[in-house]
Amino acid sequence: MKYDFEAVIDRHGTNSLKYDFARERGRPEDLLPLWVADMDFPAPPEILADLRQAVEHGIFGYSEAKDDYYEAVAAWFASYFSYRPGRREIVKTPGVVFALAQAIRAYTRPGEAVMIQPPVYYPFHNCVRDNGRVLVTNPLVYDAGRYAIDFEDFERKIEEYRVKMFLLCNPHNPVGRVWTRNELEAMNEICGRRGVIILSDEIHCDFVWPGQAHICLAALNENAVVATAPSKTFNLAGLQIANIFVKNKALREKLKTEINRSGYSQLNTLGLIAGQSAYAKGGPWLAALKSYLEENIRFTRLFLKERLPRIRLVEPEGTYLLWLDFSAYGLTQAELDNRMTGRAKLWLDSGTMFGPEGENFQRVNIACPKTTLTLALGRLESAFTGENI
Repeated sequence: MKYDFEAVIDRHGTNSLKYDFARERGRPEDLLPLWVADMDFPAPPEILADLRQAVEHGIFGYSEAKDDYYEAVAAWFASYFSYRPGRREIVKTPGVVFALAQAIRAYTRPGEAVMIQPPVYYPFHNCVRDNGRVLVTNPLVYDAGRYAIDFEDFERKIEEYRVKMFLLCNPHNPVGRVWTRNELEAMNEICGRRGVIILSDEIHCDFVWPGQAHICLAALNENAVVATAPSKTFNLAGLQIANIFVKNKALREKLKTEINRSGYSQLNTLGLIAGQSAYAKGGPWLAALKSYLEENIRFTRLFLKERLPRIRLVEPEGTYLLWLDFSAYGLTQAELDNRMTGRAKLWLDSGTMFGPEGENFQRVNIACPKTTLTLALGRLESAFTGENI
């Protein structure tokens, strides 16, 4: 089947967080949004067909997953990442952030320390603080346009603060790193020796670019908790479906107990259908999508090089979220953000959303038709060239 990623679909008036809530979030309504990590493409037609069949049936009572759901998930990860989760280790939740919060409560107590690696997906900060845990940071080191882990600081902070849990992001949002086997094994070794539980958020694992390989942490660490979902891959976030891999039985039971305490049981019926359909039938669509996104990345890279050379693209190893360095302009973050909304008329994610380490950066979502991306880059050029500087 040939898939169309060029069509520009009007999402206004659909209660889209991305398109319909500028005013509620204190922003002008004429901005072009390339911020929140959902795509401007319809879900695969194979998924839509299965959803239509369910809608036509017309009954949306309590539903659960059968063997074929678990087999679809397991087969996908076995095929793409050489890791086959057993049925018992898959814990279904309505989302990865929900699972983060439940895991923090399951594996730590109020006042205990949880470590993150900023600049990182902002719910990491929120889930730790909102649950009364101590937030410890191991900031990534930015050097020559690339990020790395400060392992000396990593171990020192774990010891100093008696860290109980570490939240890993792989592929990393927003800096785009895909951690290597050596880096993962080094973090495993330190955390194992110090008794630290690792929760690895791998929601972007299906978007890894040529020359890189995503390694599921569960394949290296039997005590890891791995958070996955089809939501980013197939644009299904609103259907609320995630699969958390917990091989260690004791850790799995603790997580399930915490989820039970929340009162949550069966997932969204359509989410279960879409999730199974995605993993059973979505491979060809994903291959076509990745080719399209690779071209969007190449287009952005070339545009910046030729037209806006002072904006540095942090070369993405994974995700469809680009991390742009504007430090050459000498603007404060407030000035940079104001220029984005006031002159460029763009809604991007301000770098400091991901921690103070994101100063001078913006995150941009390139999972959109090239027409939309071209318009956005043109606006960026107008705001950062000529008399506007």
